[in-house]
Amino acid sequence: MSAWPLLTITTFLPLVGVLFLLFLRSDPETEARNARWIALWTSLLTFGVSLFVLGAFDARNPSFQLQETVAWIPAFGISYHMGVDGISVLFVLLSTFLTPICILASWESVQTRVKEYMIAFLVLETMMVGMFCALDLVLFYIFFEGVLIPMFIIIGVWGGGRRVYAAFKFFLYTLLGSVLMLLAILAMGYAAGTTDVARILAETRFPVAMQTWLWLAFFASFAVKVPMWPVHTWLPDAHVEAPTAGSVILAGVLLKMGGYGFLRFSIPMFPEATAMLTPLVYVLSVVAIIYTSLVALAQEDMKKLIAYSSVAHMGFVTIGLFTMTQQGIEGALFQMISHGLVSGALFLCVGVVYDRLHTREIARYGGLVSNMPRYAVIFMFMMLASVGLPGTSGFVGEFLVLMGAFQANTWVALLATVGIILGAAYMLFLYRRIVFGKLTRADLRDLLDLSPREVAVFAPIVVLVLWLGVYPQPVLDIFGPTVEHLIRNYQTALADGAATVVASR
Repeated sequence: MSAWPLLTITTFLPLVGVLFLLFLRSDPETEARNARWIALWTSLLTFGVSLFVLGAFDARNPSFQLQETVAWIPAFGISYHMGVDGISVLFVLLSTFLTPICILASWESVQTRVKEYMIAFLVLETMMVGMFCALDLVLFYIFFEGVLIPMFIIIGVWGGGRRVYAAFKFFLYTLLGSVLMLLAILAMGYAAGTTDVARILAETRFPVAMQTWLWLAFFASFAVKVPMWPVHTWLPDAHVEAPTAGSVILAGVLLKMGGYGFLRFSIPMFPEATAMLTPLVYVLSVVAIIYTSLVALAQEDMKKLIAYSSVAHMGFVTIGLFTMTQQGIEGALFQMISHGLVSGALFLCVGVVYDRLHTREIARYGGLVSNMPRYAVIFMFMMLASVGLPGTSGFVGEFLVLMGAFQANTWVALLATVGIILGAAYMLFLYRRIVFGKLTRADLRDLLDLSPREVAVFAPIVVLVLWLGVYPQPVLDIFGPTVEHLIRNYQTALADGAATVVASR
């Protein structure tokens, strides 16, 4: 299978399903049913192909693998170059894993323009996978920005009452930051004579002054995507107004694009600027962890509370990435995978009760353990995984990040730990008010427990969160060699830069 263009197939296979959907014609009810099945089988087939990608990947090799290169615009050094390493391969798998879950979760909740909804999700899957596989800066930018279009449509068409406002806020925040990154890509292409990531890493050392400006330009884009404080304000609105599946993909994959960008581009390409500006990242990350955790404690909307918790959790990710330690970076990567699963499941938990009662107000619920015991158990498990209970995937990522942060800066590790305490407070607060207490409202007594379809949606996530928490080594083995190679190159680049400065004096 390694002789096949596996990455291209994985990236563009969802568009085959889009073609089938475009030519689908029938009465509205039959068309909606067929659109759901076509989208589900296409996404499942794409996930199956991504498993072949993982099977063909050699975890011991830190270099880019399964590479596919075609000259695209040779006059400007732009190529169609795809490849994965230990950093990106699991994010490809995460994207293809969550897409069929989102489609299954939307089976009954989305009843209008079903065909168009499924088309938007399949196009979104192509953009997400392509973004994690792209090894050319221009190609990466196309996929990176291409994600905005289907997500903008998903929020703006199938969202809540303020969906248009939330969709435009999401689009404008992310687009404005990315314009600066585009300028930086153009400058890099002009200076290096190519936009190929592998060639730039191997052949080009940008001057320190230029690195600083390039780093800040990339930071403007990636910080919005993470999102980091203070450019996080688009996220709660987008989550609240998005349909349930849109929130799952937003939290599960799209927030990871910023962290991935830092590790793929900012740190290895601009090492001196990274070393100089790391304190800025630490300050913004610590503020994000503590401030958004306190804001989460004050929320009365379930989705908004989980959205603010996502900002806090991603603060741990940015701290871990910039510790430049093996434990810190591996912990940040593990936290991104874990958060993609756990936060996605928490939004699915909100979607379950919202589909039944059509409100996300925390005060409207209470006592659901009485008539929804299966829901109460799954919600409890995901809540505990979110606060980092040992034995769940959330614990592994946060523990490794704090180990790396302690080596890099003791105060950063101490302040980040405050976020764990606050995280336990707001998640336990949410769970107590939703699940425990007396079942007094008549409409709550009529709520039905999880259906077989909903159990099927949660089951694979529960299994993965538990497995990664009990036995994380297979995932760390995939990350490990690539992270070690990145840190070694980073330290070498800093040493060479220091030697050059001394020689010039």
